[in-house]
Amino acid sequence: MVGTGPRSLAPLLDGWRTAGEPAFRSLAARVRLLAVDGRLASGSRLPAERELAAALGVSRTTVSAAYAQLRVSGHLESTRGSGSVVRLPPAPGGRGRAPVVLDLTRAVLPCAPQVHAAAVRAAAELPARAAAGSGYDLVGLPELRELVAARYTARGLPTRADEVLVTPGAQAAIGLLARTLTSPGDRVLVESPTYPHALDALRAVGARPVAVPVRAPGARDAGGWDEEALEGAFARTRPSLAHLMPSFHNPTGAVMPPGQRRAVVELARRYGTRLVVDETTAELAIDGPAPGPFPADAVHVGSVAKTLWGGLRIGWVRADARTVRHLAQHRSPWELGTAVLDQLVVAHALPELDDVLATRREQLRAGRDALLGLLAAHLPGWGLPRVAGGFCAWVELGSESSSALVTAARRRGLHLTAGPRFGLDGAFERFLRVPYGYGTGVLERAVPVLAEAWAEVRTDGADGAGGLDGAGGPGQPGDVV
Repeated sequence: MVGTGPRSLAPLLDGWRTAGEPAFRSLAARVRLLAVDGRLASGSRLPAERELAAALGVSRTTVSAAYAQLRVSGHLESTRGSGSVVRLPPAPGGRGRAPVVLDLTRAVLPCAPQVHAAAVRAAAELPARAAAGSGYDLVGLPELRELVAARYTARGLPTRADEVLVTPGAQAAIGLLARTLTSPGDRVLVESPTYPHALDALRAVGARPVAVPVRAPGARDAGGWDEEALEGAFARTRPSLAHLMPSFHNPTGAVMPPGQRRAVVELARRYGTRLVVDETTAELAIDGPAPGPFPADAVHVGSVAKTLWGGLRIGWVRADARTVRHLAQHRSPWELGTAVLDQLVVAHALPELDDVLATRREQLRAGRDALLGLLAAHLPGWGLPRVAGGFCAWVELGSESSSALVTAARRRGLHLTAGPRFGLDGAFERFLRVPYGYGTGVLERAVPVLAEAWAEVRTDGADGAGGLDGAGGPGQPGDVV
């Protein structure tokens, strides 16, 4: 069981007070949201009432009442002598719980039709593969590695098969890189906001993230990476590793221009930093061509989850052959290889990826245009980004209300992820990630619900005094993709 001390919990609770509402209710609502979003892991122990009260500058009575409300809602379990432990209530459906209507916590696309035929061909091939070996393989099927290498080469980055390692998805690749390329206490440069599970992987190995701001492109602002902050972070901390998403960044949608990419490579060389470039969204262009791959002096991470289907847990690392061998040697005991059947499916589908991407472009364009139009009509005070690719919009709310809004929306059956899930230490309460890959029909149902929740937050200043009804449901806490 992991304990959460008052010093580490206090930043996550920053801005928890809500005007016009009893302090204990505001505190309980924020802790519930942290648990549902995965920022407080189920099973973690909260600080003692007296300790948290001192850290927040409130009375012990306030914390005691908040803990009592959390016990009633099923989000806290207290045992004499053992403290108070975060819990998640059962899935919705019981009396008094609103059914989950829409789950937009995951930024995904539907399965590409090409996967179906590829799965049939792969299944027919599986018996021969099963008879030929044990199925345990730490580097990946040779033909799939060849296909991934050929795609990099075609995009302008010459690659050989021995420079590719196949993994069970991009997140597994990031976790493997974090375990093998960093040591506890190492500084790791990350973007802010960033992909939450990348932060989780780095923190799990004891790395210390160093944040560099990224802004969403807007009507009057090109957005992107703060050059001065980038240079300062490299020079000040000399990070051992840097994790970047330079092509349709998740969640802002920003694209790093070629000149800045070259500058980052030079900074990494100067300060001895290993660059890890996550390009899982790199080919999801909507307007114009997709950006080329990042310069070769980096470790590249890719996946088919955003292009073919998330249910195919296939990703890869593209690096020099020596690094690939090193990674393969250190996969065990966390991983013993990658599923052979999934690899076969991807090997059969990958040659058709250009056709898949053409369809994806149309799907994403329709979703983006529908979302931005609906938001402009229903929520005209929000700041909308200029989205040229990727699968989500990083929307500015105009006030620090993201957690309150997500709580109010959940009560209405709409599940979204609050902005702070994408930042360090409770940042980004002014922002909300809204995916648009679900199709116009889903968005037409979701945005009016979101507008209704926003009206409650703005009118009443309430952020969940009545509790988080339906806190379970599709998309388990912490699942942000």
